[in-house]
Amino acid sequence: MTVRTLDLFHGAGGSSVGALAAGADIVAGVDYWDIATSAYKSNFPNVTAINADIRKIIPRRLHGQIGDIELILASPECTNHSCAKGAALRDEQSRLTAFQVTRFAQEFRPKWIIVENVVQMNSWGRHQDLLNELNELGYSVRQEIFNAKDFGVPQSRRRLFLICSQIEEVPKITHPSRRKMRMACDIIDLNGKYAFTSLFSPKRAAATIERAERAFSALGKKEPFLIVYYGTDGSGGWQPIDEPLRTITTLDRFAFVKPSKTGHLMRMLQPEELKLAMGFPASYKLGIATRRDKVKLMGNAVCPPVMKHLVKSLIASQSCD
Repeated sequence: MTVRTLDLFHGAGGSSVGALAAGADIVAGVDYWDIATSAYKSNFPNVTAINADIRKIIPRRLHGQIGDIELILASPECTNHSCAKGAALRDEQSRLTAFQVTRFAQEFRPKWIIVENVVQMNSWGRHQDLLNELNELGYSVRQEIFNAKDFGVPQSRRRLFLICSQIEEVPKITHPSRRKMRMACDIIDLNGKYAFTSLFSPKRAAATIERAERAFSALGKKEPFLIVYYGTDGSGGWQPIDEPLRTITTLDRFAFVKPSKTGHLMRMLQPEELKLAMGFPASYKLGIATRRDKVKLMGNAVCPPVMKHLVKSLIASQSCD
């Protein structure tokens, strides 16, 4: 069956990549960030990509342009929900962009809607209002929290998904069966492609050295490891490479440390490695952007394998009826 799909807040395009792999037909995407739209167009050249403030788009006009839609994917702005923002004030207008989902759903009336966001969204004061609006439009809603590592992604990344169906009760989504979990070492380039500097450089921050010392205490000095270079994680600021990467953010968060004959060397994980850690295919193009913007693209993205599984499950549930 053809599942014509509209991707709202498409970002780097992770939801579209996953839905396409599940058999959906990606018709259009909307995002306000020009860098994201540029990357999206380079990977979906035949899709209508709209670079605009979603609040200023008239759904009826877009409907006339792209036709009917069976599936809406949406990843509303998450920064002002996330715990990564710390104690900083939240921008309520930013959080309210979640209600653009129901504004577009009211016009398009798709069979299904999938909304992705950080887990903290479900403690937002307006979260129940969003659910109520979806119910009033005739959608049954299943709220699920999935960890990307359970879907073959080499990263531990918990996210909230609102899975909505207008044609039936939302089926229970089960995890795909996998024999072996993927690890951070699966995405790290170990062939010397990227330049390293000395871990014990005089300019290195004391906190970085402290994190490395904690890794040495646990692993010894012959094993490579990762440092959580920016931010804290409550786990000592480091991790082994033989477990899934901890959650990627929009900042340059992880540094790879390895022993050498001249002492320990360090470098930041690169955008191409972060891309693989998010579950994007190697062929996915990050577009013409600065390194910082590429890191941000990945930190804001949806893991394609998770979305692939969700969309595939919805399509299969109807096929079985």
